[in-house]
Amino acid sequence: MIENRVYNFSAGPSILPDEVLLSVRDNLLNYLGSGMSVMEMSHRSKVYDKIINDCIANLRKVMNIPDNYKVLFLQGGATGMFAAIPLNIQKTGVADYIVTGNFSNIASKEAKKYLKEVRIAGSTEAENFSRIPAQEELTLNPDADYVHICQNNTIFGTTWHKLPETGDVPLVADLSSCILSEPVDVSKYGLIYAGVQKNMAPAGFAVVIVREDLLAGAQPICPKIWDFQLQDKKNSMLNTPPTWSIYICGEVMKWILSIGGLDELKARNQKKAALLYDYLDSQSFYKPSAQKDSRSMMNVTFRTASDELDKKFVAESIEAGMTNLKGHRLVGGMRASIYNAMPYEGVEYLVDFMKKFACENG
Repeated sequence: MIENRVYNFSAGPSILPDEVLLSVRDNLLNYLGSGMSVMEMSHRSKVYDKIINDCIANLRKVMNIPDNYKVLFLQGGATGMFAAIPLNIQKTGVADYIVTGNFSNIASKEAKKYLKEVRIAGSTEAENFSRIPAQEELTLNPDADYVHICQNNTIFGTTWHKLPETGDVPLVADLSSCILSEPVDVSKYGLIYAGVQKNMAPAGFAVVIVREDLLAGAQPICPKIWDFQLQDKKNSMLNTPPTWSIYICGEVMKWILSIGGLDELKARNQKKAALLYDYLDSQSFYKPSAQKDSRSMMNVTFRTASDELDKKFVAESIEAGMTNLKGHRLVGGMRASIYNAMPYEGVEYLVDFMKKFACENG
């Protein structure tokens, strides 16, 4: 770990690998002998053309993306995609949304602006989104244009361990807070999108991985900046892209490949999550927020017996060299986001602090 850095449990923008930060630092003023920083570089230059193309190629390699899927880097983050998706993927104007948290709820409301009908095919709102619905709880329309899910719920600490079965209807999934945490079978999705500020890069754009047959459906009112087919033709450079964020995304892809890919990251992430969840399950001072069969490997939510103790926990965690453990206002309590770049030692440090805090306040 780089000296004098806190353990950052932020849900996003979040921790980046030390190796990437050090490499970026070393090339900050003069990128590979170009005489300039990537921040100053024309996106039309040969140097930057290689940066973006290498980033796309390495992302395809890391995720084993099939040839019939396109990779787009689009501005607006995942929130922008809440609008871009219904503006690009509709035939009948009807789509199914499964609401398992705040972002899938917001996505469904945004889609209503552009679709004739948004059907809520399942929801666990009545249980404060503490779990993922089972297949038999879903009411899916076989004639829907697509089925939308948020695969990992950052705020509530839940995740889809088994994808919903949607038949021939394309599955559209927001993977913002779980992308690159483990291997995924891209062919099971019609479209994957993710804001990059969790496991991929600094905030600045969304990655969209879309099957070719879903490219050409942009509605006349779709802004050209979000027209999937047009952006594919322009290699995601219809206008000036977020060059710096894409550059660091490319460096993160190189780091993932250097450590052994997504299989290695899955093993690391499972080990970290097991350490924290095993402790939570072994005691009674803290209460996990998510039901056991729906727990996220990336975002661990928990609380003490009172709001006052929660505030004390957060305050003392900051004094102890940790940050961003305060839970989202919709859930309260605490949230430890243990993304790819969080070292195992960071989770060990957190668990040791939790044990000490429980002993002193129990």
